[in-house]
Order: sequence, then structure tokens, then C-alpha cells
Amino acid sequence: MTAATEDLLAAPTRTAPTRPVPDGTVQAGPVHAGPAQASPVHAGPVHAGPAQAGTVRTYQIFIRATPREIWAALTRPGWSQLYGYRAPAQYEIRPGGAYRAFASVTMRMRGISGVIFDGEVIEADPPWRLVQTWHVLLDAGTRAEPDTRLSWEIAEGSSGVNMLTLTHDLAGAPETAALAEGRHSAAGGGWAWVLSDLKTLLETGRPLGA
Repeated sequence: MTAATEDLLAAPTRTAPTRPVPDGTVQAGPVHAGPAQASPVHAGPVHAGPAQAGTVRTYQIFIRATPREIWAALTRPGWSQLYGYRAPAQYEIRPGGAYRAFASVTMRMRGISGVIFDGEVIEADPPWRLVQTWHVLLDAGTRAEPDTRLSWEIAEGSSGVNMLTLTHDLAGAPETAALAEGRHSAAGGGWAWVLSDLKTLLETGRPLGA
């Protein structure tokens, strides 16, 4: 959830391989049709900013990558440390499993260490759906707020273009909402930046900052 001009959490320029290799493989589950198909018409983000309904924010983006590649990029440290916050993520992919994301190398150089986000997996259906809680630990304001809820949905499209939808329920967490929307003093860009960086990485092999 960084922006290219953000100072505190900016990651160093790095070049990813043509296809970054995740540190593990996504286990194949039962074959099924998956969620309803997404329209193949769009090749970029549906929304420049979030769709708003009370405290719920929804972001959608179309990515030329397979559902399993998108899933791996969301859940595997070898991918998650290449875009957005560059924070290695650890998931126990089961209901009740732990989620943690750790400070990147650049963050540690700036005095930020340990776990920067944590939460719990509520639902997991690889590679289609992941629901989790999400708690920001970057500063006192966000640490004092309750957990928020993230829902990740991957829907099959056509011609190799699939849709990723992120729904973030930010009830009771205004500081976290400011971070998610790119309005927090510590980091700009928000989810719009993270998802754009993810899309660029998967489609070109290089993140936006490279």
C-alpha cells in the first residue's frame, strides 16, 4: 500500500524475473467452474478509486494471469514481497489460520520491524476466494483500531484475462480506512496502488517502481 512518491515505506527499485517464482506452489483442489465469469471487455482497472457503500470499499481489476498465479501473488511471500508494501506474507490457508505480513528490508532499514499486518483466515477456497481479518500495526492509531475484514474474489474471464475483486469492510477503523484509501500520512496510494502494482508485476514481470 505504497505510492511511488511515498518516503517512509518506499521499497528499493528491484527487477523481478519475467515470471517471479513463488516460494511454494498452490495446491490443486477439486476442479469446479469457479465464480461467475467476468466480462473480458476491460483490460485495466474497473474503478480508479473504491466503490463506496457505508464503510465498505470495493476495488476491481482485470489481470492477464491465471487464477492460480493471482492467488499465489496474494498469499505467497515470494510474490508478495515484490509489489505494494514489499512485505512477505504468511498465510495458514484454512479457516482459523493465522495471517501475518512482515516488514520489508527497506522498512527494517528505516526502523520498522516485525509484523506490520496480522489477522485470521475466515474462508479459503483456492484459487477463487479468500476472506480474512486485517489489522494494521504500523502506528499507534491503526493498532488501537479493531480488525477489519478483507474479501478477495478471483473470477474467470476469457482470453486469459481474469478479474480480482477486493472488498474491504472498514467499520470502526477510520485510520485504517485512510491507509486503504491512500489518505494516511505514513503512506499514499492505498489499495489502488497495491492492485495496480500487482497487475503490472503479473503481466510484465516488473513492478511499477522498477
